[in-house]
Amino acid sequence: MGTASSTQTDGGSDGTVDRLDDDDQSGRQLYVSLKMENRKLTAHLVPHVYGSLPLVGSWESSKALSMERESVSMWELSFVVPPNHETLDFKFLLKPKDSDVPCFVEEGPSRLLIGGTLGEDARHALFKLDSGEVLEYQVFVKADRVSPFDLAASWRAYQENFRPSAVRGIPDVSINSAPQTGGENGSSAGLELDLEHYVVPAPSTSANSAHVYAANNTENPRSLISGSDGSSYSTKGMEVIVPDPSKVFQSSGMVESKSVGTFSPLQRHDSQRGNFVDRGVGSPRLVKSSSSNIFSGDNSGTGTKNSMPAAAGAVAAAAVADQMLGLKEDRHLAIVLVGLPARGKTFTAAKLTRYLRWLGHDTKHFNVGKYRRLKHGANQSADFFRADNPEGMEARDEVAALAFEDMVSWMHEGGQVGIFDATNSNRRRRNMLMKLAEGNCKIIFLETICNDVSIIEKNIRLKIQQSPDYAEEPDFEAGLEDFKNRLANYEKVYEPVGEGSYIKMIDKVSGHGGQIQVNNISGYLPGRIVFFLVNTHLTPRPILLTRHGESQDNVRGRIGGDAAISEAGELYSKKLANFVEKRLKSERAASIWTSTLQRTILTASPIVGFPKIQWRALDEINAGVCDGMTYEEIKKSRPEEYESRKKDKLRYRYPRGESYLDVIQRLEPVIIELERQRAPVVVIAHQAVLRALYAYFADRPLKEVPHIEMPLHTIIEIQMGVTGVQEKRYKLMD
Repeated sequence: MGTASSTQTDGGSDGTVDRLDDDDQSGRQLYVSLKMENRKLTAHLVPHVYGSLPLVGSWESSKALSMERESVSMWELSFVVPPNHETLDFKFLLKPKDSDVPCFVEEGPSRLLIGGTLGEDARHALFKLDSGEVLEYQVFVKADRVSPFDLAASWRAYQENFRPSAVRGIPDVSINSAPQTGGENGSSAGLELDLEHYVVPAPSTSANSAHVYAANNTENPRSLISGSDGSSYSTKGMEVIVPDPSKVFQSSGMVESKSVGTFSPLQRHDSQRGNFVDRGVGSPRLVKSSSSNIFSGDNSGTGTKNSMPAAAGAVAAAAVADQMLGLKEDRHLAIVLVGLPARGKTFTAAKLTRYLRWLGHDTKHFNVGKYRRLKHGANQSADFFRADNPEGMEARDEVAALAFEDMVSWMHEGGQVGIFDATNSNRRRRNMLMKLAEGNCKIIFLETICNDVSIIEKNIRLKIQQSPDYAEEPDFEAGLEDFKNRLANYEKVYEPVGEGSYIKMIDKVSGHGGQIQVNNISGYLPGRIVFFLVNTHLTPRPILLTRHGESQDNVRGRIGGDAAISEAGELYSKKLANFVEKRLKSERAASIWTSTLQRTILTASPIVGFPKIQWRALDEINAGVCDGMTYEEIKKSRPEEYESRKKDKLRYRYPRGESYLDVIQRLEPVIIELERQRAPVVVIAHQAVLRALYAYFADRPLKEVPHIEMPLHTIIEIQMGVTGVQEKRYKLMD
């Protein structure tokens, strides 16, 4: 370059530029891209190229180079041409997908490509099949001179990394005030008038909790169940009595609660546990070694196994700090519900359990009513709940103590957060629980207060319909009267919480206003619980989850990237717009959420009339150094990474990328905002992200998250409300 400048002649700048261009081109090599397009789908036949090509050099069909699918109808092959081989002689042929025969060679003479230019204008390729049918493909040839710097990357990376995004310039928040006129969606994207036409069955592990009484999903009382079928009840090794406090006695191996004289063993032999269904999330057990600052899997010195959450980021950091600096009993947290019947305690407990499990905390929900029904039967009348009924009082204290001791025993085995669900409506009962918790766990009372008579009436009627207490009562009105009498018995002796650490939720059901009162709350996890409860409510509204339309990388089998959507993806985007318009036509306060990647933004682009918000947190899992590769390429070039991912997809982190646990951590603000929203939300995101979001609503264990099926071109509607979570699926296209 410098020599050319110093030898400038009288010819002026024109001669210099020509010589510079010549010098500049001399170090470049020819890149050729061959493409074939046929809009008539022939998925069983794959286009190939053979002839005197750099990588083939043979006219044998068995050595032909396969073209790669770029979209539904387009196939592509690109390669570098050595400087001494710039005249290419080749033809196209079609081969069956899974064999070499029969193959169909294009009609006519071979093609000549000289210096990147076809010898003649041959823009079509014709293939005559055995059936006599003639297939016609359009042919596109592109040739460029590329410098050695560009050769360091693949041709595809060179093409895509420098291609401007199709969504550049679209703001993070945009609002289309009115639907656009015209037929941009096209008749091919139209939908049936009845959306039920597109409903498909949800998986057996779906989020349809609304069809099950919430208390039935809580932990099985292991103190009461024995035998394989759970048909018999046993209190072996557990004696609960309420004697005169002045005559309490000590018994070997028993722990005394002086407030009510309750005796129970904290250490039970495995054979005495009976059937126990573990619905919580497994997590690695880590405790600090006394001789070093590392964590080990044993804690023989304390008699208690301490567990760390299956989590990353802030949750893991806070848990480590609590292990190292916190009091022993603070490592286990008991959230004790307080409130009159029909105030939403069980529903609130179920939501909180689901949230904490999703964050990675080993959490279980213990419902005292379930213990009562197993121990004393489900057909107790309102008289059983009178404060002046000593037998009823003793029986209710008994099952409360049983449930709490089961929770403490589970904590000693590594459990982290227990949700203790009962009325706990007076100080005497709460004092009993605080005595049982001493040295074992930290208690936070969670009181739910509702003053809206219409909401209470709805909850009461729902209780009569769903509760096992009234399953054998054929007369609805008789059941309703009995429950109101039960409620009156509780109201006579109800004492609001004013002691210890507590959270009060006052009139928070509707999502409009209400109060949250907190007292003596500190620490990371209690703080997250308060933040969650501040933002949660029971207003019914749908949340629609869907993946972006098929992308060009989906067609190629490549992960990550920021590719645009394919033709099929464009069709889905139009069908989705029609679906949203029909499904949410009366919900003008709805909003559309996408990631910042163009395949979700392009999928949302035909939707009009709703605000659109881009979330960085909704971006696909970061594949790090594997971004843009196929799984087969990862297996060949990075076999150790491939095997590590295969062994533990939940915790595996791509080099310079993310794990599923990382994704869950960054999605927490999305979950909180979805809980806070009172209008419908359409979330257009990616497979890994939607797996994590869906696992929250469906209460799926974390270990299952990487394996949840999340098909393309399918909408999952999550209906949230007072009865729980319901799921419905719509498949708009294959």
